[in-house]
Amino acid sequence: MPTTLPRSPLITHLSWGRMSVDGLEDAKDFKLYPGGGRPWDWNETGTRHDPGIQPADLVELVEQGSRTIVLSRGMQLVLQVSPEARDYLESQGITYVIAETSAAVERYNELAKQGEPVGGLFHSTC
Repeated sequence: MPTTLPRSPLITHLSWGRMSVDGLEDAKDFKLYPGGGRPWDWNETGTRHDPGIQPADLVELVEQGSRTIVLSRGMQLVLQVSPEARDYLESQGITYVIAETSAAVERYNELAKQGEPVGGLFHSTC
C-alpha cells in the first residue's frame, strides 16, 4: 500500500526579514518540506550569498520527501544557487524552481495547495 506524505505547510505572510508559516513560529528564513519545516540557519552549512545555496542546504529537504523544491534568491536576488546545488537536485531526480522570494512563495504555496510534496528554502531579505 503506498504511503502518503504529509502536506507541506503554507506560507501565510512574507515581509522584509519576516515570514509566517502554518504551524511554525515566525522566522527570517525557512527550510520547508512535507509535514513541516524549521528556520533556515545559514551557519549550519556555511551558506553565504555567493556562492549561495549549497547541496548541504538541500539534503534535509530531499530526505523529508520533497519531490519539487522551490529556491528563493531573496527579495533583491542577491542569494545565488551554486552549480553544485543544481547538480545535486538533478542527480536526485528533483524538479526545482528558482525565483525571487515573493514569486517563490507564490509558487510554493500553489504546489502545496495542490498536494505536491514540495519543499523550499526561503530567504526574506536581500
